[in-house]
Amino acid sequence: MDLLKTPLHTLHQKLGARMVPFAGWSMPVQYQGIINEHKHVRSKTGLFDISHMGEILISGKNAAKELSLWVTHNLEKSVPGRCSYGFMLTFQGTIMDDLIIYPLDEDKFMLVVNASQKKSDLHHLRQNFSSNLKIQDITMETAKLDLQGPESIDVLQDITQTSWIDLKYFNFRHITFQGMDLLVSRTGYTGELGYELYVPWQNAQTLWNMIISNKNVQPCGLGARDTLRLEAGLPLYGQDLDQNHTPAEGGYEFALKSNAEYLGKNRSRNVNEILTGLMVQGRRSPRTGDIVMLQGQKAGMVTSGSFAPSLGYCVALAYIKKEYSVNTEFTIERGKLVFDAQTTRLPFYQGTARMKLN
Repeated sequence: MDLLKTPLHTLHQKLGARMVPFAGWSMPVQYQGIINEHKHVRSKTGLFDISHMGEILISGKNAAKELSLWVTHNLEKSVPGRCSYGFMLTFQGTIMDDLIIYPLDEDKFMLVVNASQKKSDLHHLRQNFSSNLKIQDITMETAKLDLQGPESIDVLQDITQTSWIDLKYFNFRHITFQGMDLLVSRTGYTGELGYELYVPWQNAQTLWNMIISNKNVQPCGLGARDTLRLEAGLPLYGQDLDQNHTPAEGGYEFALKSNAEYLGKNRSRNVNEILTGLMVQGRRSPRTGDIVMLQGQKAGMVTSGSFAPSLGYCVALAYIKKEYSVNTEFTIERGKLVFDAQTTRLPFYQGTARMKLN
């Protein structure tokens, strides 16, 4: 099966990106190197092509009421211009997908979902929503560019000639910019101040070229995105979040709104094990599937692990039995390899994502 290509595929090739398959797409994993790109985002600004993410548009009478049954928010109380992070749950209260919900109007919402889960998300929604609601997959019409880093506000204001100082964390705004319909969202997946830019597919190259012409902006791939999100303690669906775990086990009980009545609510707070941060000794990093041991007994399993370029040591996320998830030292085992590790609070690295700009 041929891989899908983003509207920026040719540009990535011209820039010398190493392309890899990811969730059915051909995506850039790196340009000048993962650590170089990682550090550039932490100090200046990086630009990511994230157009593989799924966008689903839901509209129609009572859309807010119906959608609230299937995601962990009461969307009847949502306000256009304020987006939210949440979950779509199974009947057992475990995680079908994590997503960002954009209320575009009173009964019009855009869901931004994981590329790997988009097909099953759409199937789930179409099976369970009433026929008066319109459900559209607009992924192939919508490009997504992520501008991330402490200088991203300066770059965005310079390009758009618009002030973004008043745009708060997890708020968004529509503008028309050089004939493009641009949705600017102060969100991201790096732990740094940043903006996710949604633009029509046909305008993606124009917007990319305008941004990348700024000397402080560097193109970045999925490799740096992964190390950045891990340092920030942000989970990846399919590794750290899945249908075997509840949002509460993933550390996201705050995203389970008590004033909402949604599928799986009663079980979504169940906790048997907790997604926990681990500081790891040595230069070798744990890998997904490595076993966490305590006094010769299995205490959990690593879901993500990497060297953390901003910190100078290795870190990991692992599901750990609840009673051992705080102030505990472990060994991590992979065959004959053994790593020493200890629990630590998340995030591993505190970036500028939530910084006040005014």
